[in-house]
Amino acid sequence: MALALILILIVVGALEFHYLSPWWLTPIASNWQQMDDALLLTFAITGVAFVAINLFVAYAVVTFKHQDGVRAAPTHTSARLEWWLVGATTVGIVALLAPGLSVYARLIDPPPNALVFEVLGQQWQWHYRLPGKDGKLGGTDVRFISNTNPYGLDPADPGGQDDVLVEGQEVHIPLGRPVRVLLRAQDVLHDFYVPEFRTRMNMVPGMVTSFWFTPSRLGRFEVMCAQLCGIGHFNMRSHVVVDDEPAYRTWLAAQPTFAGLAATAGDEPGKQGRLLAQARGCAACHSVDGSPGVGPSWKGLFGKNETMNDGATVRVDEAYLRESIVTPAARIVRGYQPIMPAQQLTPAEVAQLVDYIKTIK
Repeated sequence: MALALILILIVVGALEFHYLSPWWLTPIASNWQQMDDALLLTFAITGVAFVAINLFVAYAVVTFKHQDGVRAAPTHTSARLEWWLVGATTVGIVALLAPGLSVYARLIDPPPNALVFEVLGQQWQWHYRLPGKDGKLGGTDVRFISNTNPYGLDPADPGGQDDVLVEGQEVHIPLGRPVRVLLRAQDVLHDFYVPEFRTRMNMVPGMVTSFWFTPSRLGRFEVMCAQLCGIGHFNMRSHVVVDDEPAYRTWLAAQPTFAGLAATAGDEPGKQGRLLAQARGCAACHSVDGSPGVGPSWKGLFGKNETMNDGATVRVDEAYLRESIVTPAARIVRGYQPIMPAQQLTPAEVAQLVDYIKTIK
């Protein structure tokens, strides 16, 4: 009797928690209401099954409990019961799978007029690329991936010279226009996920996956990686900004192109180091705006006095920065963990990173 009562209380508690829980769906910001509908249908089917099974077990515990002098009579080969179970299971599986498969089929079938942008996932940051004036993305190949070309764009492909390469971890898209997202991974499995858009897709090395959506309200929405991709996974974040059409055009015009970046490669102090830091995913742990992270911020770091875990005070000079990059576990700044992996960099690359850090005032 006690076990039956516990099962009933579990059912009542689960239903009450479901209806009173503050953790519910994030307000939607795209056209994919079908995602919510499929999820709610799944909740309803599994919820009914959960309640029915637990109440049946409670009923069986009470009705068929042990009684002295009473023995159960075994029954074999009930074809009618077996057909009922097969039929009910089939209906349940179809009801669970059909809505999801239907929505997924539409998710990967974009309208012909959809705007395109590409996302390249890399431990532990995002790179964004949009077509230039020709409306097409240039060809890529892993042979061309380098610190200055993390996208792997083919320098000999004229179609890629005007490709827009977004600097930073924020991409803009226009309100109310269908957007097709092309997804690539440079190193390991990632997953591009924006909760408000109800869309996510795995990014598999060696493959190009895609989905589409239409943003339905203005705002700044956080991008998260939904696949465990290494030590900096939790910090692999970015933003998608939904603008009105004039604001989007203004932002797009300010972004550099592949050809423009190549032409100005030597104009910016520390640029090679900045590109190297972007290619190696340093921004996942070290901010450049003073915000806290897994590691010390690079803003104003050069020339600063830092206190180590052993209590010693160290002035951040070129020698200290080189040591911290090559053998990061040698000295740990107080308040941080020794989790930075050793970097396989040439002396020239280390010097480029040091020069870049020195420019971040």
